Amino acid sequence: MAAYYSAEMAGTANLTAIPVGYKPQASVYQARLKRMRATITWNTQTTSDTLVLGILPVGATFAFGVITQNATMGASATLAIGNASSTGKYRAAATSTAADGAPAFFGMTAVAGQVAPSTAEETIIGTIAAASLPASGTQVIDIFYSMPQ
Repeated sequence: MAAYYSAEMAGTANLTAIPVGYKPQASVYQARLKRMRATITWNTQTTSDTLVLGILPVGATFAFGVITQNATMGASATLAIGNASSTGKYRAAATSTAADGAPAFFGMTAVAGQVAPSTAEETIIGTIAAASLPASGTQVIDIFYSMPQ
């Protein structure tokens, strides 16, 4: 039975031996996982507003995100998470009707397509669409990313 190495360990997928001299990327293999937290108090923010969630530093590799809230966004308001040039880079516009604080993970599609750490700082934003956010409630958005040790 063959043993297959992960792409991070071998440099590419489906290898049964690590190439001589290959060193895994320090940004994803045995890297430090960090969290960037953004707490948003809803106040009927409109579709022309942007929520600035934080700034990913140079060398960061996005891992995943978690949204937790204490009220529903309603049936119409949607939130995308990304940057100015790709508003849905980490989470496509979607509503969130969980009102019990149950965490919702996002970003798996973004992780699958990401191969290299960032080469520039990236301002992460939340883009409101379809309808305004509710008049009350709190939403916590955690962005997890790795950095070389």
